[in-house]
Amino acid sequence: MSTTTRTETILTAGRPRRAHRERVSWPTTVILLLCAVTVVLPLYVTISMAFKTSGQSVDGNAFSLPMPFSITGFVEAWQLTKFPVGFAMSLFVTAGTVVLTIILASWASYAIVRNWDRKPFRWSFFYLLGAMFIPFPVVALPQIQLTGRVGLDNPVGVILLATMFQLSFSVLLFTAFLRSIPIELEESARIDGATTWQTFWRLVFPLLAPMSATVGIFAFLYAWNDFMMPSLIISDANLQTLPVRQNLFQTQFSSDYNVAFASYLMAMAPAIIAYLFAQRWVMEGVTQGAVKG
Repeated sequence: MSTTTRTETILTAGRPRRAHRERVSWPTTVILLLCAVTVVLPLYVTISMAFKTSGQSVDGNAFSLPMPFSITGFVEAWQLTKFPVGFAMSLFVTAGTVVLTIILASWASYAIVRNWDRKPFRWSFFYLLGAMFIPFPVVALPQIQLTGRVGLDNPVGVILLATMFQLSFSVLLFTAFLRSIPIELEESARIDGATTWQTFWRLVFPLLAPMSATVGIFAFLYAWNDFMMPSLIISDANLQTLPVRQNLFQTQFSSDYNVAFASYLMAMAPAIIAYLFAQRWVMEGVTQGAVKG
């Protein structure tokens, strides 16, 4: 290499390189802005109305800022809905649904993927896929009768039913992710003397962490926001979840919009916080399952 060429190479290497950025087309930008507005605008109205007084909430201007800020709506909503009890019931139902969904879906998916050549496992996967298209209202009446007869007209019954209705979609996600895990890892573990149970819990299940987070957040959002199933299954009003309690006290919110919006904000805050913390694992799990599956 000549001196001139070497000098040009050194000078070129010393210059900062501009990162290649893909330009986003204007239709995509417009769509993203519209989607953002549809989310941010209702959230702004909810927060604004929640911090207003009763007089400010009925002035007809939902977009005005609360002047002054008031937390009386939160205090009244806390008392009217018995928020600690409703929160505990919602947390119990949601946590039980998330744990059972992750465990049962991962077990079923592992058995299906590793025994795909056997017809019973393959047809069980197709059966679960078909169950995705059966909404709860279609089978609501027999489920209500069944849970009442066996003594499951309580939050435990809601956990079991919510898990079953989340199982199909969760198995679909887990199977796509499990296909990306090399079978050689399990074979090496079996050579070392590990059983199927040990192989799954010590090797496979830790590798499913991104998809477990994805399945968990979907199950969390479903169970936390569900209104129909708890309202139909749980017979004791004292054991109802937050969405049902908000409906039970809806008549008391008819004129106090600040109380209503404060109650809505308190109910949806845990779901928003949970998604903000888990969104990285959700995107990672969905991406890996789609690309490698």
